[in-house]
Amino acid sequence: MPESSAPQQSATFARRVRRARERRGLTRAAAAGRVGRSYEWWKAIETGRLRMPRLPMLLRMADVLAVSDLADLTGDARLASASYRNPAHPALPQIRSALAAYRITAPDGEPPSVAALTARLRHAWLVWHGIGHHRSGTADLLPALLADAQHAARAHDGTDRRAALALLAQVYHLTQLFLSFQPAPELVILTGDRAMAAAQDADDPRAIAAAAWYMGHIHRDGGEAAAARVDLALTAASLLRPERHEEDLALHGLLHLAVALSHAKTASAGPAERHWDIADRAASALGEGYAHPWLVFGRGVVDGYALTLRTDLVQARAAVRVAADLRTEAVPSATRRAYQAIEQARAYSLAGEPIATVHFLTQAQGISPETTGYNLFARSAVSDLAVSGPAAIRTQAGALAREWGVDAA
Repeated sequence: MPESSAPQQSATFARRVRRARERRGLTRAAAAGRVGRSYEWWKAIETGRLRMPRLPMLLRMADVLAVSDLADLTGDARLASASYRNPAHPALPQIRSALAAYRITAPDGEPPSVAALTARLRHAWLVWHGIGHHRSGTADLLPALLADAQHAARAHDGTDRRAALALLAQVYHLTQLFLSFQPAPELVILTGDRAMAAAQDADDPRAIAAAAWYMGHIHRDGGEAAAARVDLALTAASLLRPERHEEDLALHGLLHLAVALSHAKTASAGPAERHWDIADRAASALGEGYAHPWLVFGRGVVDGYALTLRTDLVQARAAVRVAADLRTEAVPSATRRAYQAIEQARAYSLAGEPIATVHFLTQAQGISPETTGYNLFARSAVSDLAVSGPAAIRTQAGALAREWGVDAA
């Protein structure tokens, strides 16, 4: 006789969760810790003893398991609401159109000079890292930047062409950042791949290193094998000369951060800490006042990623200690400062401290609304806390949820 629908759905959900966790290379304990639950809870989910959790927890599980569509876990397309999980920025259609515009014939007129393109790109990075609605401001600049950088890379010759290709890779990096946390994962992959291709065509080790950093995020979030993304970062780092050039030292440190993050995602604490130490030494050698002009690598970023590592490694007490001592005001990027505040919230959420969680999410919102409102952890956390959090914070969590267009679960 056929099974009843509820037990059948529970068993199917359990199998999907188990398969997704195994593809991700996580133990049950590591996966459970990252969503703030016990090993026993996760085991009960995978063995079908617990039914499918509510939507906020499903979102956290999907994030940890690198599942971009909730239907891949639930089998229910009604729960895979793109407007909930990945809210679309109003400018997404114009960015999509700009990326789809293949210019087969050469545009009329002279291409922009490398100097002019460099100045425009420097301004675009300042907008991205600046205070206010950075995503909206950057979106206004990207279509023209993409068109002109593509034109320059095709029309210039020799040294100028190589420089234009390196700048084109940067424009794709900026586009990839705009596309993060948007319902367009295929465009994130596209921009990452195009950036790496442009950097390789430029034959520029620094451009290749930056492209490897951004590709690492794509592979890590997509659940690609840790060994492959570690190899990419280390190969790119080997092209640099950190003992000779300040920027090479910064990029070398950044790529070792990428390796550390990859190991942390697979619960490999020893390698994660060793590579973070290399990045830490690079930041120390560069000095307190240094920050890469657009990647923002420096003392503040390395300290911030120490928190991300502790949280990803499910070291709740250590994560809270780092979060409590983290100073973000010296980081010359509002988007980065907001991200670090979100990571502080994530650490306190892991430790089961909802009041501190909402405090830091509110702080992040004040620093950069478009960083916080599109962040998946932030959205799922306020949805949950607005209903099930302590009475003292439900109103505050509910206000954030309404501001971000999130339904309280």
